[in-house]
Amino acid sequence: MTPAGGVLHVRCAPALAEEGYREVLELLREFSPTVQALPPRAALVHVRGAQRYFGADAGRIAELVRLRALARLGTDVRIGVAGTWAVAATASARIPGPGGVLAVPEGGADAFLGPLPVEALHGIGPKQAQALRGYGLHTVGAVAAVSPGTVERILGQRAGRLAAERARGIDPRPVTPKDLPPSAAVRSGFTRHELDGPHARAVLLALVVRLGAVLRGRRQAARALSLTLQFAGGTRWERTRRLPEASGHDEDLRAAAYRLLDAAGLQRARLTGMVLRAEDLTGAERASRQISLDPVREARLTVEAAVDRANARFGPGTVRPAATFRRAA
Repeated sequence: MTPAGGVLHVRCAPALAEEGYREVLELLREFSPTVQALPPRAALVHVRGAQRYFGADAGRIAELVRLRALARLGTDVRIGVAGTWAVAATASARIPGPGGVLAVPEGGADAFLGPLPVEALHGIGPKQAQALRGYGLHTVGAVAAVSPGTVERILGQRAGRLAAERARGIDPRPVTPKDLPPSAAVRSGFTRHELDGPHARAVLLALVVRLGAVLRGRRQAARALSLTLQFAGGTRWERTRRLPEASGHDEDLRAAAYRLLDAAGLQRARLTGMVLRAEDLTGAERASRQISLDPVREARLTVEAAVDRANARFGPGTVRPAATFRRAA
């Protein structure tokens, strides 16, 4: 049998934390520099070069990836192997949990895709599958057998063209090296127009805590913070503030966020929502970490790490600042 193609589509467990997802991405880079993160829990890897380096085909490399993920990280992954992104992603979705490898040999895409139900094809949503079945196209092979023009008339020009190509195993998209997003955002809406300044500040604190947890879970640090305030009538206010140094700690994010809110000069503004965004992200390992002579700050960082562990174990928000409970009180 001809070896499988050089594209791996890796799916992590849905319950895997963001820190675990980042560890999987780092593991994949041990096999190839061409790794494309597909948040929240998937990735693409191009392993043509790795096949020569390891002296193994793509299917064997996928098995090695899975073995190392289990042994080192304690997590299983599902890996589809094929010559194109769409076929590899379709294959990984056919693997029952918690993990495994399904390799589609070169030239075997038609035989693999043909018998599958049309909704199994990567990129086909439930409504599109329903529309295709309404015209008697129940399998991927049936979609491949009709003319692309027919599929375009059913799904629309662009969606139909993509579906017709992918049903034939055609997907020219390259694997493009891409890390986790360069920004992270959290948002909160108000059930009524908010006029209470202290409550708005408490909501902002809750956003800071959520954003800090996201950054530390990704092992990232922010160099800048932006705050967007949404008002009744659809108007918006937005400002960005650079941090003195890159950080993912609540204390640093809170100080910047409060300065942004103070700069807004809300007075009696009717707030309907707010968005807090960490921008210009970098790896936490690249952020400067100076020895502090402030024992209070060091104690807060120690407590922060303990809170992160508690929330990871018992669920996000289990432990959080008392001020965020202001409305309930």
